[in-house]
Amino acid sequence: MYAIIKTGGKQLKVEQDRYYDIELLNANVGDKVKFDVLLINDGKKSTIGTPVVKNAVVEGEVMAHGKGEKLTIFTYKPKKNERRKMGHRQPFTRVKILSITK
Repeated sequence: MYAIIKTGGKQLKVEQDRYYDIELLNANVGDKVKFDVLLINDGKKSTIGTPVVKNAVVEGEVMAHGKGEKLTIFTYKPKKNERRKMGHRQPFTRVKILSITK
């Protein structure tokens, strides 16, 4: 059984008892969170929501917060002696999916 949820402006396919890194959530470690379900599949039948599936719940637990790998951004303008080097680390929340219910 799997579901497609919406979180952080993105859609993500999730399965029960798996860990996922998603956009940073405003929740503490150990909190339970619920997600909007766009599609749910039980192996035989798929149910598609308009825009969300009614009475379907995907519940997860916040396991940790962290930062992703460092990205280096280098911009320049030729012939202008203009250069800039920046770095970025995207924050994320690690979530364990506890249950998918219809």
